[in-house]
Parts: sequence; C-alpha cells; structure tokens
Amino acid sequence: MLQTSSDMRRTIGSYWEAGAAQPKQDRQLIGNAVFDVAVIGAGFAGLSAALKLAQTGVSVCVLEAEHVGYGASGRNAGFCCLGGTKLDERQLIRKFGLEETRRFVAYQVAGINLVAHRLDSWGVRADRHSEGEIYLAHRPWEVTALQAHAAFLKENFGIRARLLTKADLDTEGYGGPGFHGGLHMPYGFALNPMTYLLALADQLRKAGGKIFGKSAVTGMTRKGERWHLETRHGFVRSRKVVLAGNGYAGNVPKWLHGRTLPVMTSVQVTRPLTDAELSAQGWTADTMAADTRNLLHYFRLLPDRRFLFGTRGGIFENAPALAAMHKRAGSEFKAMFPAWAEIEPDYSWHGHVCLTRALTPFVGEVPGMDGIYAAMGWHGSGIALASISGEKVAGLITGKVQPRDLPAPVRSPFRKFPLPALRKLYLQGAYWWFGWQDR
Repeated sequence: MLQTSSDMRRTIGSYWEAGAAQPKQDRQLIGNAVFDVAVIGAGFAGLSAALKLAQTGVSVCVLEAEHVGYGASGRNAGFCCLGGTKLDERQLIRKFGLEETRRFVAYQVAGINLVAHRLDSWGVRADRHSEGEIYLAHRPWEVTALQAHAAFLKENFGIRARLLTKADLDTEGYGGPGFHGGLHMPYGFALNPMTYLLALADQLRKAGGKIFGKSAVTGMTRKGERWHLETRHGFVRSRKVVLAGNGYAGNVPKWLHGRTLPVMTSVQVTRPLTDAELSAQGWTADTMAADTRNLLHYFRLLPDRRFLFGTRGGIFENAPALAAMHKRAGSEFKAMFPAWAEIEPDYSWHGHVCLTRALTPFVGEVPGMDGIYAAMGWHGSGIALASISGEKVAGLITGKVQPRDLPAPVRSPFRKFPLPALRKLYLQGAYWWFGWQDR
C-alpha cells in the first residue's frame, strides 16, 4: 500500500530550492513491497544507479529519508568538475601508481561528460555556464606551485591547463586583492544542481523506478535470499541493496558506523549585482572558481548576476555553531571581495560533505555482506563522480561491469576511523592545522 506523506516538505533555504519547479511529492512507503534492488538515498549516485537498473528491466525502488533534493545533491554549489578525493594526483600516483591514476582522471572526465550528455539528451535547461574551472593562488608563492602543477599535469596526463598571471586575472575579470595568479583547468562546467537532480528523478519515474519519500531505513537484516529493509511504516524485501546516502547516511547497516565523516560546508548567494558593482570589484567572469587554501573557498557568478560563495568549516550542527559558521563565511567573503562588503546574502544554507579515512570514494560490493553495494564518499565534488559511479554500481549488480573495470582509487572499501566517537575531535584538530597552514 502506498500513501502520500502527510508530513510537510523540509526546506533548507537554498537558492536552488527557491528557484526550482515544485518537485514531485513522492509517496511514503506504507506496508510491504518487493523489488529486485533497493537503493538508499535519492541523490546523484542513488538515482543514477536506480535509473540504469530500471532501464535494463530491473525492478528498483529508492528509499529517501526526506525528499529528492534534501541532501547534498540539492545543496551543493553546482560545480560539475574534476574531484571526488582529497588526494592530489601526486599522492594518488604514490598510492595507486601512474596508470591507475590516469584511469581515475579519465573516470572523472567521463563523469563530467555523462552529466552534459544527460542534460542535452533530456532537453534540460540547467543554467549551464563556465568552460572549465580556475584555481586561484591566495598567496604569491602559490603561483610557483600552480606552475609546477601545470607542467606535471601536462607531462603525466596530457592535460593542457592554462596559467594566468595577476595581470591576466585583472584583465579577464577575476579581480580580487587576494588573488595572485591562476590555473585554468579545461574540464567541467557549472549548473543548477537542483534542476539536474529533479530531471534525473523524473527520468527514473518514466523508466518505471519508484521513489519513496519520508521513508528512512531504520533497520536491515538478511532473510533467506533477500534483504529486509525496515522503514517507519513498512518494509522492502530486495535481493540487492545500494548504499548511496553519502554525508547523510546513518549507521544502517552497521557496517557504515565509523567509516565516514560528515563535515560542514556553507553556501551563500547575493542579490543580483549591477554592472557598476561588478566593475568595482573587477569580477565579471562566469568561470567556477576556488582558491588554493586547504579550507578552500569556492565561488562563481551566476547567470542572473548573483554571486555564489561557499566555504568549508564547521563541525557541530546546532544553532550557535551554525550562526558562527555563517558569520565567519560572511567575514571571509567581505575580505576577499571588499567592493561587495556591504552586500548581504539573499540566501544562506549549509550541508554535509562526506569524507573517508582514505580520502577516496568507494564504489563496489561491501565486504562480508552479500548483495550490499556502496557508492559514496565524494569529498565535496560529487555531481560528476556520483553520477557515473551510480551507473557503474548498477553495472556491478547486473554483471555488465566488473570491479577491475573501475579505477583503483574507487575500489577500496571504507576503513573505520580509529576510535570513531572521536572523529569530530580529529576534525577540529585538522581545521586548526589547516587554518594555520592557510595563513
């Protein structure tokens, strides 16, 4: 039995939420149901996995604790770009070797191309802009590091990244007193992530997949050949399960406990800026951008001339801690863009980024749990990587993809953090250390 949830839709106050078409109200699971595959989490990874499965004739449902767009996939800054790990290419090479790192870079590019292809083939207008991404040196000596990185990328991966001097930045519309040079990466684009996500959900519904909102999974047990997934008002029995909750995953199944670390990120969006205001700051480019800090800032000029600004930081999700996080973000915005210091945000929100102990994602079958798969751990860059990884985990389930077909950096299952209850203390120490380094 299915029933429309009587609970009110939970809103987060984001710019994407305010501008998106009213999303479909998915029904809550009431009673019991049987599917070949159950997916936990209606974000980019979960919906991508479910769509691929539904398109191959597999009966599939998605169990979402709230509604499509409530988690990180509906809260992020809309950077469809390279990423998904906190390890740079040199660290990846030391850990996995050059060839596997090359495969991982190609995997990321394929994810970007997949999202672009979906938007084109589905006819989705998601406010796409930005040809690639620019990294901005926040200290003079970081320019030398960017130069070395550009040479390294060209030699080892054939990536032709473009170096920009301070004069180039000022001329091309990347003005700011704290930007000393830049490196333009030719991959990726910006978009409205909510528009893309809702289109992905619509495609799944058209393919015959089911999405159940307000249906958090509270327990999971093996009964015969099927997994029994309990929700508040019912349960699902399925042969296979995909874990795709990312930074919003709980501790179901118990295997997840202590293996991920949700961290806070905040985003704010200004009112539309006038031509005079843009000229006063010297920022007129629409390229998605980030600085070279460990606790990075990420920002871009939106098509309607609003300015989006995001930052990492924040550990506790209570009212005083959130107020302090948003205040700090506002202060950093004003320092980096002083011409806009008097402009307060029209929208301000926060979300969870999912870190792992190895600082890499995991896409594969969970050890010791037959039929349980995971696609999680995007480290703040999940639009492209989660989209392609969702498709790949569906391929693992149907047998069309083998583990060896995936690059090594995504094949290693999550390891537990030592003394998991102290994870937030580790994070606090890391923030102090990174903050000191960034200064």
